[in-house]
Amino acid sequence: MELVIGDDGLARCWWGASSDDYIAYHDTEWGFGVTDDHRLFEKLCLEGFQSGLSWLTILRKRENFRAAFSGFDPTQVAMFDESDVERLLGDAGIVRHQGKIRATINNGGRALEMTEEFGSVASYFWPRATFGPPPTEIASVTETSTAVSKDLKKRGWKFVGPTTVYAFMQAMGLVNDHLDGCWVREQAETDRKAASAKVGG
Repeated sequence: MELVIGDDGLARCWWGASSDDYIAYHDTEWGFGVTDDHRLFEKLCLEGFQSGLSWLTILRKRENFRAAFSGFDPTQVAMFDESDVERLLGDAGIVRHQGKIRATINNGGRALEMTEEFGSVASYFWPRATFGPPPTEIASVTETSTAVSKDLKKRGWKFVGPTTVYAFMQAMGLVNDHLDGCWVREQAETDRKAASAKVGG
């Protein structure tokens, strides 16, 4: 776990400098506060698809996923039927895993239930955000992600294990795992505090 100085002279978390795709993702998305329900739903679903694969694989297919899943609008996804499952299983632009496809469709319905109960998907997740000093080590699972995973499963969500949930929390700014000295850490922190204040987390 270390910082890497890029050709541009900027210090980044070690994983965020390994490819152009990762540099862009690290510098502009990962750890920044997200309050848009479609993006939160998208990321949780894509983390499920990522299970067993590299995130870079999913990142490079993300636009294909968005096209295949109606922009990850939960209202649309929840209405997918067997013909959509067959369509998606035939789509070479995404990960054609029947269990994960069906889980995403199921989770569309669960996201709608969450919105009905809490007002938005964001209003469920942001009160669970944590704030503190830069990490000295990066966990793959935390007490919070374990508790959230357990609650999501109780609510009927699929492919939302503790590791998947924590990766989602890292990416959406619910935690800030940019290392001390990373050039975007403070910007991400400011952004996610604004997100938390906006939602009332």
